Amino acid sequence: MFTALKTAHPWISHPLIVSAPMLGAATPALAASVTRAGGIGFIAGGTKFDALDKVVQQTVSLLSSHDSTPQSSHASDNVKPFGIGFQNWGCDKDVAVQIVRKHLPAIIWMYAPKHTSDFGDWARAIRDASDNRTKIWIQVGTVREAMDAMHAARPDVLVLQGTDAGGHGLAQGASVISLVPEVYDALREGGMDEVPLVAAGGITDGRGVAAAIALGASGAVMGTRFLAAEEAGIAKGWQKEIIRVTDGGVTTSRSTLCDRIKGTVGWPAQYDGRAITNQGHADARNGMTDEENRRLYQEDVKRGDDEVWGTSGRQVVYAGTGVGLIKDVKPAAEIVMDTAREAARILQRHGEMFSKL
Repeated sequence: MFTALKTAHPWISHPLIVSAPMLGAATPALAASVTRAGGIGFIAGGTKFDALDKVVQQTVSLLSSHDSTPQSSHASDNVKPFGIGFQNWGCDKDVAVQIVRKHLPAIIWMYAPKHTSDFGDWARAIRDASDNRTKIWIQVGTVREAMDAMHAARPDVLVLQGTDAGGHGLAQGASVISLVPEVYDALREGGMDEVPLVAAGGITDGRGVAAAIALGASGAVMGTRFLAAEEAGIAKGWQKEIIRVTDGGVTTSRSTLCDRIKGTVGWPAQYDGRAITNQGHADARNGMTDEENRRLYQEDVKRGDDEVWGTSGRQVVYAGTGVGLIKDVKPAAEIVMDTAREAARILQRHGEMFSKL
């Protein structure tokens, strides 16, 4: 499966590392650094053409100014070596089409539609706008979603997000440890095993990447790990929390509280979000109303000092269960290369070991 990815995106290295299209956090500098290091960098889409156009132009400029800018498989067609992620329920398909026509990003990543059929509508529009040069990635979280997405849109890649992932995801699902192989088997049984799989959720180092590949994935997406990249567009307090927190299965939790206190509406009912638990979560468990919790959250936002973070703070700190494995902040390119080297060593060592049996 990696061969298909390499053919479409010849700058990538094995094992493949992908940075998630995290709204706000996935800056042009982050996406460009990941791509230049042999991964695939993503930025987040949106509803306003001018705003997204500016971010895309910045990303293109950063890639163009580098001596070793990677070339896509359609370099002569001016395809740009990075991707853009769109939340289908809240983003404008027409904006995506305009951006694709103007810039030809290598990939459009789609997820969280109101209806599965929306995947098909978006995929057709993107392929028409790019003359099939922009590849379609679709994120799913269950076997049923994977099969429905395949039938609706025939994506070029399926991103399988397990429930260990930080930020928004399906409230009910499985970790990648069972999701990836079950989807792999279901696709094979359905005669659709040509599509590469990329695993996401709880993966923060080379061990996680190697495990994902052993499970049947062609690469791995990391979100939380890239929140601790120098190029990440998040508050220093958020980044400090990523470094501070350990035992992510206990110190993070899934709920809709973060959306409720921020006033975010529109996510499909089956979605919630994983974040580091803090005072807002504790107060909600103890019966505080959303209105009061929202008021206190907004007060913290206005203050903006160090005390609004941590277990006694109320700022939203999205993070996956792998957060406890993150110990430092460093350049995104180093994260890609260090993680890929670690994964490659593990895969090689175990390959040699089993070849002797």
